Amino acid sequence: MTAERVILLRHGQTDWNIQGRIQGARDFPLNKTGRAQARAAAPAIAALGPRKIVSSPLSRARDTAHEIAILLGLPVELDQRLEERNYGDWEGLNREQLIALNPTQYAVWRDGGQPEGLGIEHNDAVGERVALAVNDHAGAADGGTILFVAHGAAIRAGVTTLLGMNAGNWAGLRGLDNCHWAILTPQRNRTPHWRLVAYNLSV
Repeated sequence: MTAERVILLRHGQTDWNIQGRIQGARDFPLNKTGRAQARAAAPAIAALGPRKIVSSPLSRARDTAHEIAILLGLPVELDQRLEERNYGDWEGLNREQLIALNPTQYAVWRDGGQPEGLGIEHNDAVGERVALAVNDHAGAADGGTILFVAHGAAIRAGVTTLLGMNAGNWAGLRGLDNCHWAILTPQRNRTPHWRLVAYNLSV
């Protein structure tokens, strides 16, 4: 058996989101608006009836997941594979700082390439680990819906990989907005195994 549907929800807003700073693997909390976004999204997500909630261990995702878990009376299971892309030396920096420090590598990144020599996790590696987490949890399910709560770049890469594309060189999806979500359903005997039915939904 497998899950009949998976939902991938991005966490609510943080102060660094407002400031345009790259958070990456750093643990940065929701701000007041982010907590309100999570509470507002919770009823809509709960109405989709997830039987299981799996979250990135980073607090901005975990606390977003907790708002839905309260309504459903479910625990939140943590999976490190759902963490945000590690941006290495760029974490904590904004656009202007990135351009000033390394305009060449910034241009590579903005054009969809992989910056080198900065400790930045490759997009294809992010996509593979997120997709593996989704497939593992979905494959162990006896039907129903599973909610995954994660991060913008991680979800974009993960969905891309689940759709059979290479997240390292295909940029057909952008990152989800804060507290927006994507929905995928499995399709048997077809390639890819997953089909995207909705993307960047909100209340």
